[in-house]
Parts: sequence; C-alpha cells; structure tokens
Amino acid sequence: MRSYQWAVILVGLVLGIMLAAQYRVTREIQASEAVQRAQELSAQVEKLKIERDSFQKRVDELRSQLDQVTARPQVSEIKEALEHAIIEAGVSEVKGPGVEVTLNDSNVALKPGQNPNLYVLHDEDILLVLNELRAAGAEALSINGQRLLATTEVRCTGPTILLNKNKRLAPPYVITAIGNPDTLESSLKMKGGVAETLQFWGIQVAVKKLPEVTVPAYSGGIRYEYARAES
Repeated sequence: MRSYQWAVILVGLVLGIMLAAQYRVTREIQASEAVQRAQELSAQVEKLKIERDSFQKRVDELRSQLDQVTARPQVSEIKEALEHAIIEAGVSEVKGPGVEVTLNDSNVALKPGQNPNLYVLHDEDILLVLNELRAAGAEALSINGQRLLATTEVRCTGPTILLNKNKRLAPPYVITAIGNPDTLESSLKMKGGVAETLQFWGIQVAVKKLPEVTVPAYSGGIRYEYARAES
C-alpha cells in the first residue's frame, strides 16, 4: 500500500514539474514575441524618422532654390514683360491717365450741290485718329467700350462702322486712350493735324484729358489661320 502511495506522489510531482516547465516556456515565448515586436516597431519608427529628415532636408533645399530664383532680377523682368504682353493682348481691363476723344458727324447745314459724304465720319477718319494716338504713345485703346487689338479692323458699313468683324457701332464715337494726357492731346490738336483737318469739314472733335480712364478687356474671340506655336 505504501508503495502505491509513493507512486502516486511521484507521478503528481512529475506532472507538477512538467506543468511548471511548460508554463515557464510559454511565458518566455510570449515575452520573446512581445520584445521582438517592440524591436520591429522601434526599427520602423527609426526608419520613418530617417525618411522624414531626408524629406525635410529636400524641402529646405527646394525652398532655398525657389528663394534664390525669385530674388533674381530676371524674374522681375519676366513679370514686367508678361504684364506688357497681357496689356498688348487686350485680355485684361486696364486703367490709367489718358484722353477721351469724341467724334461725331458734321452738324453744318449743307448747301445745294455739296457732297454729304464729305461731312460724315468714315473709317479712314477714325483710323487717322487712332494712328495719331498710337504714334503719340497710347498704350491701350477702345471705341465705344470695345477694346482695340493690333489685329482690329475698322470698316465702314453705311452710316456705322464695323469693329473686330462683328461689332457695329454708330456715332458719336468715343475713343478712349491710355497714355500721357498732354502728349496725346497735343498730337491731335497740333496745327494742321488730325483734329484741324476733320473740323475743316465740320466734323465734331472734342478731346478731354482725364486723370484716369478705363479700357475694358477684349470681348471677342481670337482665331489664327496660319500661325501656330512651335513645339
């Protein structure tokens, strides 16, 4: 009987030792996995920090290059050239000092036999005024609120004129020009000049200097038949 009891005690002791060993091994494995995971996460964090520092360094380099480029005098020259190109293209409204020139048909009573065509405005009369203003330094021009471009055509169509191929205008014609008001006025009013020539036929010409006038943006479409951009 005693041998049986000792056998039971021995078996229980062995089982206890085995269970204790298994529990210890399990805890060590779990602890090892947690440490390994922590180490992996730490390594990833360090890697991301290195990448972040690298990106930040690149950002600082690009920002420095941008500051250097924008500080160069060529940039201001390019901006100024772009602004001039925009004005010449007529795609934006512009303001500045200038003159308003009002043209209207003659109000002189015609005598029998006089040619009435000599006493009304024609496209060549308006072109004379426009060319004189351009020669005097006008930077932007409009007629009755219609912007003029380098390609603008002015044509007679009966008692009216056709502007930019689709804008029909009737007198009085108000030409707005941006430039030096004194120079623009003097160019029109000089002795033997455009204003005097038109007034000889009774054409009404009024020139008003203004501290600020507005020339609107071009409202029509621009189409090129032959020109194309270089690739």
